[in-house]
Amino acid sequence: MGYSVGLPNYDTHSVSEPQPSRPRGGHKSAAAEGRGPAPRKLLDRMLDFLHPGPDSTSELIETLAEAEQRELIAPESRQMLEGVLHMAGLSAGDVMVAAPRMDLLDIESPYEELLAQVIRAGHSRFPVFEGQRENIIGILLAKDLLKLQRAPELNLRALLRPIVFVPESKNLNELLRDFRSNRNHLAIVIDEFGNTAGLVTIEDVLEEIVGEIEDEFDDKDGVSGIYTLADGSQRVAGDAQIAAVNLSFGTSLPEDEFDTIGGLVAHEHGRVPRRGETLEVGGLQFSVMLTRGGAVRWFKVTRAVQEEN
Repeated sequence: MGYSVGLPNYDTHSVSEPQPSRPRGGHKSAAAEGRGPAPRKLLDRMLDFLHPGPDSTSELIETLAEAEQRELIAPESRQMLEGVLHMAGLSAGDVMVAAPRMDLLDIESPYEELLAQVIRAGHSRFPVFEGQRENIIGILLAKDLLKLQRAPELNLRALLRPIVFVPESKNLNELLRDFRSNRNHLAIVIDEFGNTAGLVTIEDVLEEIVGEIEDEFDDKDGVSGIYTLADGSQRVAGDAQIAAVNLSFGTSLPEDEFDTIGGLVAHEHGRVPRRGETLEVGGLQFSVMLTRGGAVRWFKVTRAVQEEN
């Protein structure tokens, strides 16, 4: 709808030349009339000059930290965003469980032995091999193993799921996309020569974004961080107090230099142990179940076997 411009110095009864009406879209922008950028765009350019945006990942991470300090984003949101940025530079080989530390099932093992292995390891999926560990023929879901108990006539091979192979160099962003589209939760990682390098799960990838995914064994009350597993061993958090470990196992581990069991084990070992490594400290055997952020998150702890003289 057009409008006319009032001219107060003219006689209201005189007829002036008709004024050009504007289009129905409202006012034309300054840029559309050829007079340069609109004021808002110019202001944005001035702000960008005075406060330029981040030019690198490290600068972007610093910007996120500043946003958290200014309470523009929650700490959990910042951590997830940083995880996404870090994940872009990681590959399957960076987060995989190395082949020597993989929990595998032998297709020729009797049912009772397979069930004991599944309970002891506590995973939901297992690679299955035939003959030698390198010859992985499929993936077995722990829940599928229960079908053999009710129907012993079933062939274990019929319960195996197809294997997904990925190279060590596969980017985690691409791997996560493949996991989601193919509905797979586990992949076997191979090296440049086609040999098994390890395995990686969707949980391993997601934990790079959101941090460790807690499960029913994880510490809910923050008191001790020590839990009894199905096979009678103990699952001990890396940040569990040494005093709590001594109380639980009746040991006398030193409490004067370190507060947490993870710190003590790393000191005795000379470095932070990796996932799958096992070492003995003070009469206890510590097997690393999970590491995160350069520290051990969970140990599986049993009493060390005493050698008979």
